[in-house]
Amino acid sequence: MSTIDELIRSRRQKLEELEKKGINPFPARIELSGERIRIEKARELSGKKVLVSGRLWSIREHGTMIFADLKDESGKIQVLFLKKILSDNKFESVSLLDTGDFFACYGKIFETKAGEITVEVEDWQILAKSLRPLPSEHFGLKDVEERFRKRYLDLLLNPEVRKRFDIRSKLVTGVRQYLDGLGYFEVETPTLQVLYGGANAKPFKTHLNALNIDVFLRIADELYLKRLIAGGYERVYEICKDFRNEGVDQTHNPEFTMIEFYQAYSDYYGIMDVAENMLRYLAKIIFEKTLIKVGDYEVDIGKPWPKIRMVDAIEDKLGLKVAEETEKSLVDYCKKNKIELVGGETKGQLIFTIFEHLITDSLIQPVWIIDYPKDVSPLSKNKPGESDWVERFEGYIGGKEIFDGWSELTDPREQRQRFESDKRAVRKDKEEAQQVDEDFLEAMEYGMPPIGGIGIGIDRLTMFFTNTWNIRELIIFPTMRPKE
Repeated sequence: MSTIDELIRSRRQKLEELEKKGINPFPARIELSGERIRIEKARELSGKKVLVSGRLWSIREHGTMIFADLKDESGKIQVLFLKKILSDNKFESVSLLDTGDFFACYGKIFETKAGEITVEVEDWQILAKSLRPLPSEHFGLKDVEERFRKRYLDLLLNPEVRKRFDIRSKLVTGVRQYLDGLGYFEVETPTLQVLYGGANAKPFKTHLNALNIDVFLRIADELYLKRLIAGGYERVYEICKDFRNEGVDQTHNPEFTMIEFYQAYSDYYGIMDVAENMLRYLAKIIFEKTLIKVGDYEVDIGKPWPKIRMVDAIEDKLGLKVAEETEKSLVDYCKKNKIELVGGETKGQLIFTIFEHLITDSLIQPVWIIDYPKDVSPLSKNKPGESDWVERFEGYIGGKEIFDGWSELTDPREQRQRFESDKRAVRKDKEEAQQVDEDFLEAMEYGMPPIGGIGIGIDRLTMFFTNTWNIRELIIFPTMRPKE
């Protein structure tokens, strides 16, 4: 029998011994006298009697006295079992406790000669028997796959992991506070959609038995949020799960969280201002400063961000005037620089591909890249007088894309043509194309005001604020292949 099996067997034997003694190892509540307080607060109450609870972290026997460490969410404290204070049954039963057990105790706070703040236990209660031993705190839980599969252990043994998820929670709260303060309304739109849209992505498909129809898990909530603008809302946002049936890599997961917000009577400049100020607001909540480390760089998001046209960014970096090039010359340039192509790309798609492959990594200090090819932006409004370009932007910091938004297209005639054109566009997977959404087009025909909008990945935002560039580190239960 393996060591782990022996340890599990020992714990199950202790469980049986507890039950023989009439001790319930899984009670519904704490039955000790007093009101439970957090360990963090208890540590400040020297000479007072307290009731604390948490998980036993270590147990050290010294004859007629037994020491243990007790942890809750707020901190750790030492507890002391003395034979002269506890009844014989209570003291003897301490030997049936294990590290990992949930436990409560009542007693006086004092400081040992060694300076250790301690609870002198007068009474105790087991709250849940741990039937499996926790991994060694010294060796920890190091295997990455195992950490993701057993996040509950990862959180217990790796404090930096818990810290990252605490920051994520603060970010979501901060986003809501910021947008609510600007008069935005938080809304909810369908997760199951008859037709997917709002992004170029391959959807998940399922069947709705009650209506006997096929439906899709949403890939974005954009088209529903803009329906609400048509319905009279002027500022709306949604924080929701999106699902895209695509690959898994360092920055992409099939299930992820997005915040999208839309503002009537605004454009992409207005939305850039809102997003830029939101990032500063969040930085002050998390760090109390605007100087942030991204990768190996320090960036200051407190200064105004420059706005640079995509064509200018390419020319400055590569010396290539893409607007003056032909499709053939751009294809040749891609081949020369070993940029993989599907074949049949339009000029706009080629320009965007060159930008993504050769420019983005160099965008270290905060910058807005603006004015994108129309061919890759089917929901964006045209640049006045520039038929091949649209009012779209992306925000880059530390070589990472953080924001993506645009002045929204509001002409239903142009939108229909864009939908149809996008379905014909060259791409590896045709399912990634925007669909012709007749219901959305009808909503547009009733009239939409000028709109600015943006989509921001909450996971990506957390990666930015924790400088952790693996998305599965920031999704508390990431999608994993099942073990055989």
